Amino acid sequence: MEKTRLGRTNLQVSRTAFGALPIQRVDFAQARTILRQAYEGGITFFDTARSYSDSEEKIGYALSDVRANIFLATKSSGATDRASLLEKIEISLRNLKTDHVDILQLHNPSELPDPDDPDSLYGGLLEAQRRGMTRFIGVTNHTLKNAIEVARSGLYDTIQFPLSAISAAADLELVDICREHDVGLLAMKGLCGGLITDARLAFAALRQYENVVPLWGIQRERELAEFLALEADPPLLDDEMRAKIEREKGTLAGNFCRGCGYCLPCPVDIPIPMAARMAFLLRRSPSAPLLTPEWQEKMHRIEDCIECEECKERCPYGLDTPVLLKRMLQDYVAFEEAIAAGKTPPDWSAALA
Repeated sequence: MEKTRLGRTNLQVSRTAFGALPIQRVDFAQARTILRQAYEGGITFFDTARSYSDSEEKIGYALSDVRANIFLATKSSGATDRASLLEKIEISLRNLKTDHVDILQLHNPSELPDPDDPDSLYGGLLEAQRRGMTRFIGVTNHTLKNAIEVARSGLYDTIQFPLSAISAAADLELVDICREHDVGLLAMKGLCGGLITDARLAFAALRQYENVVPLWGIQRERELAEFLALEADPPLLDDEMRAKIEREKGTLAGNFCRGCGYCLPCPVDIPIPMAARMAFLLRRSPSAPLLTPEWQEKMHRIEDCIECEECKERCPYGLDTPVLLKRMLQDYVAFEEAIAAGKTPPDWSAALA
């Protein structure tokens, strides 16, 4: 497994890293199988968060005996100040069965904390570092302005930000900024929440940046096997691949949901991260599992929307989520009717027009 230096941390981490959010969806036995296979395949960097239900516990269960050989990163989900951050990291350490993490990250703050306030979240990071609970500190964010501020501040060792084959040029400027300031850059959402279905393309697009460490969200053994195979024989980013990336950008450009989940919870239980991407999912993955009576009921919950706009306010990408959901429902119904009538489903772009 090829390794790379993670900015000023000087950690030599595997260039393929494991994003552990999805393992909360499998049981402990399956999680252990996947995590051990990842470790045995050469992956040394594992990223989780306090808010990923039992993800931390599963990592502790599966990898505590090889802790000296891996790097662990977690996030201060739910912390609002120094005291609550220290409380959260103590829970994380117990779950992970370790006395320290390698990187402790602030979890998508809307505003960066005051570095001069000892009781702020930043004060908590420094205290956790002083106590030996973490070696390095960082931030995760979905807002480019905040990410650039983190990279240029000199206060943090790493930044985690969504980067993928279809990232805008402005987002990709962060790669050079992090290189210039020697900040480790962790790339989340490399598959755009599952909307990019070609793993080779996604892998090659990020592999061209030596200072970028992608965190591939892995839930199944076959997904892991695919990324390990790509790591063993990295695909070449040739003209054909670049042309395909441009086509993907054209298809997925605009107001699409990345599936980050920050919109939740919904007061009427609309499964927003799936429902807001439904037009894409129906056409970029097998549609039958999304047309079951269970999913029909879930999609029609959109009709119960109370227009509270909490999802819109929470969206880090500034999407008008209620409007997007209604368009997705219209497309869903039209898709269902076309399939039932034996006709070609309507163009997905009509849902986003």
